[in-house]
Amino acid sequence: MKDIELILGDALVWLEKIPENTVDLVLTDPPYFLDKLDDKWSHEEVLRAKSSVGTVKYLPVGMKFSPEQAVEFGKWFSSVAYKVFRILKPGGWFLSFSHPRLFHRLVCSTEDAGFWVRDIFLWIYTQNQPKAFSLEHFLDRTAFPPEVKEKLREELRAYKVPKVKSNYEPIMVAQKPPEGTLLENFAKYGVGLFNVKIKQGKGMFPSNIITTDSIDEVMDRYFLIEKPDRKEKGAFNDHPSVKPIKLLRFLIELTTKEKALVVDPFMGSGSTAIACKETGRRFIGIEINKHYYEIATRRLKEKVSLFE
Repeated sequence: MKDIELILGDALVWLEKIPENTVDLVLTDPPYFLDKLDDKWSHEEVLRAKSSVGTVKYLPVGMKFSPEQAVEFGKWFSSVAYKVFRILKPGGWFLSFSHPRLFHRLVCSTEDAGFWVRDIFLWIYTQNQPKAFSLEHFLDRTAFPPEVKEKLREELRAYKVPKVKSNYEPIMVAQKPPEGTLLENFAKYGVGLFNVKIKQGKGMFPSNIITTDSIDEVMDRYFLIEKPDRKEKGAFNDHPSVKPIKLLRFLIELTTKEKALVVDPFMGSGSTAIACKETGRRFIGIEINKHYYEIATRRLKEKVSLFE
């Protein structure tokens, strides 16, 4: 195989084509159902929406929440987790970003597939938009008496839908059970332990808290993995959720050796591919959306040219 291979296609189909017990790490950021997982989804629809939540068309306008989202996501992610389990080496790692509200379903689906959930990384950042909105504009459509409407109107200046500003993403750390002890498994397969020489902050021992924004002297000292400059994303890259390459490098180097095989079933604009290229890992990336696949290909070509 090529050291870096990008595939345009359905992850659930292409994961079946990867030989079993051959992958050291699956590192991915799956779709969260909040941006639609059905076959009517398109990147243009996401770009037209004011927020990713606005692309959920099967919910009433102004009520972009349903408990069924988590249920359906869990069913879908279960099929992903079983396929990932098959291709990983014993002791191999499955790291997945998640929307906080769907994390419990992601973890349960992964455990049901046979994985050990070993930890949770929290990626903390300071910049994000508040998601709460007022229901005041619905009052005039109700049959409430005028005095009730007036009282509620006053209260709704403060009370909004139950959403706060989101400033973290959880990253699941799951492991395929090793053969024998962790030491025996590492000796045979070269995977299953953490490389604690990979530091964060100012040379600090790796932590399950990660920041890419500078917060203050203490937080930066222990947890900061600096955000790269703006050139990293590329002016042509309109993917709505581009992950920092330095963050991905940290996760890759922590869990794998050089020349290890890393797979990303939901490659997006290719940040994991670039992180693998920079760290000397092999990579297979799968992306179902042609537009994002082309962005990933262009980004990788520009990065490869820097190595030549």
